[in-house]
Amino acid sequence: MTEKLIFLTPGPSELYFTVEDHLKIAFREHLLSISHRSAQFQEVVTHTTQELRKLMNIPDNFYIVFTASATEVWERIMENLVEKTSFHFINGTFSKRFYDTAIALDRKSTQITSELGQGFDLEKVTIPDEAEVIGLALNETSTGVAMPLEQITELRATYPEKLIAVDAVSAVPFPALDFNQIDTLFFSVQKCFGLPAGLGVWIFNERCVEKAQKLIQKQSIGFHHSIPSFIKQADKNQTPCTPNMLNIFLLGKVAEDMNRYGIENIRRDINYKSALLYHALENSSKFEIFVKNSNFQSKTVVVADVLSGDNSEFLSVCREKGLVVGTGYGSAKKSQIRIANFPAHSKETIEKLVDIIQNY
Repeated sequence: MTEKLIFLTPGPSELYFTVEDHLKIAFREHLLSISHRSAQFQEVVTHTTQELRKLMNIPDNFYIVFTASATEVWERIMENLVEKTSFHFINGTFSKRFYDTAIALDRKSTQITSELGQGFDLEKVTIPDEAEVIGLALNETSTGVAMPLEQITELRATYPEKLIAVDAVSAVPFPALDFNQIDTLFFSVQKCFGLPAGLGVWIFNERCVEKAQKLIQKQSIGFHHSIPSFIKQADKNQTPCTPNMLNIFLLGKVAEDMNRYGIENIRRDINYKSALLYHALENSSKFEIFVKNSNFQSKTVVVADVLSGDNSEFLSVCREKGLVVGTGYGSAKKSQIRIANFPAHSKETIEKLVDIIQNY
């Protein structure tokens, strides 16, 4: 009998262990067939947003809305919050795509790019006065580079008038982020929240609402999924158009489960598991940690170079043991491994992977 596979890929990834039970509830209560204008759906949205606020410590002056994906939010931010130009920190493929979206939408945006596997020295960064939004990745999924929260605080202090937009796709709910230091944040649910793909979550404050209301007087900011459209429906615990109702329900249930376990316990577990992984890779003769500076090492996506040959043999060994580890991304597809360390991954699973690394 084939051993059950556990997915340590950085998204889609392993489902949170309670998802199966919540799916049964969704079918039993006919949640896949209800109207998105019904009182029942309003209750689902209310529950999900309440549990997210509690889990992530989201202030009341931030809206929580739902999109098709985190990728969609790149466009929504450019349309709703940027009239002419934005500034982007690029330290991997996904942060670059945020910038590329700005260029594709004819914004005159600028950027700073770090060497792959490295973070940024803010003393060497000058953001143009005309930049309206600062875009950054809290956790660059392609390279395993994290931006320290202290740097976000520094950016807020140095550029208080600019809107700070945070791609937190493979980070939240792990970081203890202070929402007073940012203006908007977005993520998708198939990574740290351990859900099926197909739902993005966009969180933004009143400063973003004010900017969108000003821009709509000058240019198109979209229709169904514009900030004014979102908040009109969010005030009624509804959505502008028919959403992924199942995933919104599942997100609320998993966030509730996480709250029951406790965010500090989740953080403690992720810190413990990441320490095991980095220690094993550091002491391995087969791998080399890709992000050398520990200040910039992601706790939720651990990336390593394969020192000899490609990653196929190691991935096969892992799969034989029931673990599916991620490949590198893009040009590093064969030369690196990426290991997801999300709340859905148990300490026992990571300890099993560490044993494989040590004996490989």
